[in-house]
Amino acid sequence: MVRTSQSVMDSSNAETEVLVTRQSAKIRVALLTGGFDRPYAFGLSMALAAQGVSVDVIGGAEVDSPEMHSTSGVQFLDAYGDPRKPAGLFGRLARVLGSYLRIVRYAVSTRAKILHLLWNNKFPFFDRTLLMLFYTLLGKKIVFTAHNVNAGKRDGNDSWHNQLGLRTQYRLCDHIFVHTDKMKAELLEEYGVATDAISVIPFGINNSVPDTSLTSAEAKRKLGLAKDERIILFYGAIRPYKGLEHLVAAFQRIAPADHRLRLIVAGEMKKGSEQYWLDIRRTIENDPAREQVIQKIEFVPDEETELYFKAADVTVLPYTEVFQSGVLFLAYSFGLPVIASDVGSFRDDILPGKTGFLSQSCGAADLGQALETYFSSDLYRDLDRRRQEIRDFANARNSWSVVGGKTRALYEVLLQQ
Repeated sequence: MVRTSQSVMDSSNAETEVLVTRQSAKIRVALLTGGFDRPYAFGLSMALAAQGVSVDVIGGAEVDSPEMHSTSGVQFLDAYGDPRKPAGLFGRLARVLGSYLRIVRYAVSTRAKILHLLWNNKFPFFDRTLLMLFYTLLGKKIVFTAHNVNAGKRDGNDSWHNQLGLRTQYRLCDHIFVHTDKMKAELLEEYGVATDAISVIPFGINNSVPDTSLTSAEAKRKLGLAKDERIILFYGAIRPYKGLEHLVAAFQRIAPADHRLRLIVAGEMKKGSEQYWLDIRRTIENDPAREQVIQKIEFVPDEETELYFKAADVTVLPYTEVFQSGVLFLAYSFGLPVIASDVGSFRDDILPGKTGFLSQSCGAADLGQALETYFSSDLYRDLDRRRQEIRDFANARNSWSVVGGKTRALYEVLLQQ
């Protein structure tokens, strides 16, 4: 069975209790990032530092930021280098092996008693089994944020060794954070994790992406779009479970009746999804509405992100299977409404008519109807004013101060055991 800890997440006044504990001994924790997902590592490290926690961020070029070198209580350690730099096969292998060596050295030498894993590294089975066992033998308390309970199942490539690795990792954790009640239920039912070893915490709203004084009209102009054009945004890595083909089909259904509509697809094509994207692109290019689709199939750097979210009138998440999506909260951080298929916990995060709309399914007909409903709604007509209301809604539920406070409270409980 999983080593369990007393549950501290059910108290409604957890944030207040955390403030009282600031007078207690300094907590030191290592955030093991896996070398990517800067928004989450940035948000959590800054929030923990504000709560008086001493934080070592184990990352690389894709995680690094100036604030991680200038914020009191935060120390950044580069274990991964820059994977974006060109390298041959042996160069890449040396880089990966070097990162593991640096992580092992750090784990042996650090005074941090808590290792908080945000993501695994390059070799999931090794990370979930031998590396986890190594951390345990060092006497560390292990906290894991499970952003996906079983990504293999979601992506249609589950296997016995994937299941074995997951079961081992979950068994060796002292505590597991998830973002939704459905994720907690899956851990309980499919992996036998004890209920008091799991805490549900909000998904912190993205605060690592620049948000300048750029207006919606200016953003549209920079992208060569007219002010009155209706911009639908699909943003993020392109993978089959995200259902982009359904959004394209929905767009092709409604575009002929409204030539102001534009669909922007902005995100990089992930390894293994090449044919998936090629099939979608062929569908786009063979349709009369192809001139209304803007394709930016590449990684979008942080400094360009606001351009797309401020130019857009709505973000669409046509996902076929997911628990929760960081793109939703990124959209909310810019005050942008979201239309999502009714999967995972989107129903809990979207207030119909106030922060977006739910599509009954990811099918083209349902998505098309949801888009038409949105563009005829008061939410769209009064979008300039509603943007701030959406920001306020997200900040109240998903602020990093809330996440940091609840995380610190859990650390304290673990250290008392």
